[in-house]
Amino acid sequence: MMIAGCVIGSGCALSPSTRCLGEVMEKEIRKSDDLYSIYRCTAGAHRGDSVNYLENTLAALKAANDNPKYAFVEFDVQYSADDKIVVFHDKRLMRLFGSLRSVGDTPFAELLEISDGEIAAYDAVMDVVTDKKINIEIKSQGDADEDAALADALIVDIRARERVDDVMISSISSSVLQYIKRTYPDICTGQIFWLSASTFLHFDVLTEMLYKEITATRADYLMLHVANLRNIEGLLKLKPPDKTIVFWDFDDAMYVVHKNFSDRLWGHSALRTGYDHARYRLFYPFFCP
Repeated sequence: MMIAGCVIGSGCALSPSTRCLGEVMEKEIRKSDDLYSIYRCTAGAHRGDSVNYLENTLAALKAANDNPKYAFVEFDVQYSADDKIVVFHDKRLMRLFGSLRSVGDTPFAELLEISDGEIAAYDAVMDVVTDKKINIEIKSQGDADEDAALADALIVDIRARERVDDVMISSISSSVLQYIKRTYPDICTGQIFWLSASTFLHFDVLTEMLYKEITATRADYLMLHVANLRNIEGLLKLKPPDKTIVFWDFDDAMYVVHKNFSDRLWGHSALRTGYDHARYRLFYPFFCP
């Protein structure tokens, strides 16, 4: 029963953003295993509410901000040709808008024209995503200096908005994550992987290598495509206590996995995490399939 958020007789309810890991596995990889329902997951919105709205648009991100089933909102950022930080996933506009132009070679005014106003500026997005935790992905184009400048600009802004505790910055680029941890050690970071050797071959040595990679970047979160749920046993068994697993899919799905008290949603205190952990363990048999 999909019961996250339903009220139990005492009046105590789990958050609408709470999921059982077993439920997540059933949905994402069609594998049912009740053993994993003891683990709590916190759901977020990948590229906003990208099922009901065009991904990464103001409409998608505002809808995710307003929907209690999401505890956090993820979006992608990169520079336009005139150094405007824009919210867009792909390097080129072809998939969404049928143009071969690349975002980095196109001024923001032209991006607005090509997209009929759908491509949003980062500052406009931050003005509407005000109630949720935020995961900002830096879409690296392979230029380390540009990535660092983008990280600098983001962190200046989130500090000015007094939202450091609300934001985690992620990237597929190891170099920009290392830069952030060297320069801004208080900023939470996540390293993104789609597929790796351990996705297909569930050997402990390969899973250990994956954790060594994020240890080298000092990332706080290991962010894996949901295909890696097939290796959940090894990922949980070998997880270092200072790393937290996040799964993502190409639709709106993202899940922070809480194995123990060390696995927090960024910005949450140990006290709040412990309370949520204990409450889930008490009530999950009523909430999980």
